[in-house]
Parts: sequence; C-alpha cells; structure tokens
Amino acid sequence: MHGEIVTTGNELTSGSVQDQNAWYAAGRLTAAGFQVVRITFVGDDFEMLSETLTRALERSRFVIVTGGLGATSDDITNEIAARALNRPLCLDRQMFDRIKSHARKRGMEMTPPLEKMAWTPEGSRMLNPEGSSCGFYLVENRIPLYFLPGVPEEMRNLMDKFVLPDLQERFREAPVMRRRVLKLYGLTEPEIAQRLDDLSGRTGNVLLGFYPRFPENHITLSLRGDDARSVADELSRVEEEIRRRVGGYVFAMGKDTMESVVGRLLSEKGLTLCVAESCTGGFIGHRLTNVAGSSRYFTGGVIVYSNSAKTALLGVRPGTLRAHGAVSDETAREMAQGARGVHGADMALAVTGIAGPDGGSREKPVGTVHLALAAGREVFSGKYRFRGTRDQVKQNASTMALDYIRRYLNGDPFLPGI
Repeated sequence: MHGEIVTTGNELTSGSVQDQNAWYAAGRLTAAGFQVVRITFVGDDFEMLSETLTRALERSRFVIVTGGLGATSDDITNEIAARALNRPLCLDRQMFDRIKSHARKRGMEMTPPLEKMAWTPEGSRMLNPEGSSCGFYLVENRIPLYFLPGVPEEMRNLMDKFVLPDLQERFREAPVMRRRVLKLYGLTEPEIAQRLDDLSGRTGNVLLGFYPRFPENHITLSLRGDDARSVADELSRVEEEIRRRVGGYVFAMGKDTMESVVGRLLSEKGLTLCVAESCTGGFIGHRLTNVAGSSRYFTGGVIVYSNSAKTALLGVRPGTLRAHGAVSDETAREMAQGARGVHGADMALAVTGIAGPDGGSREKPVGTVHLALAAGREVFSGKYRFRGTRDQVKQNASTMALDYIRRYLNGDPFLPGI
C-alpha cells in the first residue's frame, strides 16, 4: 500500500517552477487509502534519476514518475528508465501513431524529436491510447511503475483516469482511508493550537494535521480502518469536537472556497450582491466570478481607486473625504451605500485601505483596511490591520470582506477589528 513519487526536471530543482504534480498525486493517493512514503525531486541527470528509480523499486510497492516525456533534449526519462531497468528502448507503434496523428492535425512534420517520445522501455504499455496526453506504465518484479507527463493538466488526467483505478484494482484488499479538511479563517496557528491543546487524547486513531494556507489555516482529519461506516463515524465525532472549539471560524470543508460558500449562501437566500473596491483593485469581484453560476447573485462591482472616482461613481461626499480621509469607516460606509444605489443589489460590500508598501502614516499604517457591508436597513463596518506584502494585504482584505458576508448570512458575529 505504500509507494513513492518521483518528479523530474531542472526547472523544479532550480526553483524556476513550483511543483504541482507531486502535491496532486500525493493528495489523490492518500484520499484513496494509499500511503506515500517518499517524494523525490530529481534534475535531468542520468545517474541520479537512474539511482532514484532503482532504490524506489527496492522499498516501495508502486512508483509514479512525472516529467521528462516530451520532445526536447532534456526529456530523457524514457532513456533513463530503460537503463535503470536494464530494458532496451523499443518503438511503441501505438504511441507513435498517436503522436503522428496529433502532429498531422496541427500541421506539424513528424520529426526525430517527436518520434523519440514513442520509444519506451521494453514491456511498456501506453496510457490513454485514445487521448492526446500520453504516458506509459510497466511492471518490474511485480512493482508497477507509472510514467506521466510533467504538464499538470495532462498528468492529472492520467492520474485520475488510469493510475488510481489501476492501483485500486491491484490492491483490492486496501483498508478504508478517509480524510476531511476543515478550512478556518480569522484564527492564527498559535490560537488554533491553544484551542485544541488537550484534544490529542480524545481523537483515538484519527490523525490531525495543521497546515497554513495563507490567509487561511487548514485542519486535516485522517483515519484508516477496515470499515467505511465506522471510519466515517469516528471522523464525525472528532470533527464535531473541533467545531465546538473553533466555532464560526470554520468556513468551508474539502474543495469549497470562501467565495463558493458565500455564493451558495446568497443563492439559498435569494439575495444579490455588489461590491465597491479601492485597495483590492477588483480582486473581490474576480474571486466571486470565479464561481460558476455567480451571475445569479452577483450584480457587478466598481473599482474606485481615486477620491474623485469615489465621489463621481459612488456619491461619496467630498466633505467625508476631507474630514476622515479615503481610508476610514465613514468613507467605506458611503461607498457601500453608493454601490447598492448604483447596482440595485440587496447587499453591497465596500473595501478601502492602504495595501503598501508606501502610503502609510502613524495614524493609518500600511495594511490598514476598512470594510463596510450595507444589508437591509443597516450598514456594518470595521477597521482592520493586515501585515505582510502588498499582495498579502490584498488577499487578506478580500477574504475578510467575503467573510463579512458569510458571517452576516449565517447570523455569526463579525471578526473584531482594531
């Protein structure tokens, strides 16, 4: 049940490209009940990759390799695998025909570099013979090895459609493995640790993991067992205890995001929303419209970066700007009310602040953000201070703004400001 993942490429070991494949594969394998015991990053080096494959075969029951299957000179995984396994390279006629057909459709000539992709170690079988993304697999001393492309979209497609089903067929007696992810916003890691400090003795065999995903924090619950029902019941017991301790800070589970949760709440309640953004520069609207079907509840937004735009587009009074400044509760509240008047939405969200790295003062340092939510006959507002880079301030401000809506619709108190 335990295996390894090997990701190849100088672009990974040099830090030029951030790995996505090992992260995805490990998550999918773990969720399916398999155990990933090692992840190795190797550059485009014959000796190192050959040694890595040899050792992986000695200690694991399956191996997944990503990268190095293309047509360029540094795509040498096929050759390295053949050498490490002492198998000659052979032309896979099926793969060759697929590559040739793909090249012809794109008006490309079948060149030696393209043909190189169809030469695989003897005994290999092609993955995805009907698709455009190709990989191959073979079995060495009863250990299956899967060789997948480095392009994330292609790798994920083959991982889900071929690798996981094949592993599940080979390891039918695998124990049940379940994992849940609780996503929190508004509590720091130390604050979470303090609230769950004495929980370790009450979780039984459930393993807890704590992972920062700025600006969020995630708690994972994992349990392996023989019976799906008992595993689910035990996870629910521990999850309920965690929720009791962290309350409304849990905003989502699994693949849900803050914006998808907000969108679902708005849809369920039949409400519409508009936004007025200054320091976030349209980021809140971008996140909201990343959710499919958001046109049902999101009416639109306006970016008012300058004082003149706030006045001309939203009707913020010049006197308010002179007396309190653009970054203030008073301005944020008038922005929200003005946006609702322009868009005719049930709710309006406004944000104004200083993202940095310049522009701050002693009274209003960099990271100062004011939020306002106009809903019903009320307008709620708050002042917050976010630390970090310009991008981090914008991310935090947009997440806090969306959390304002979530908490309002759930009847929860807003997070305290400064």
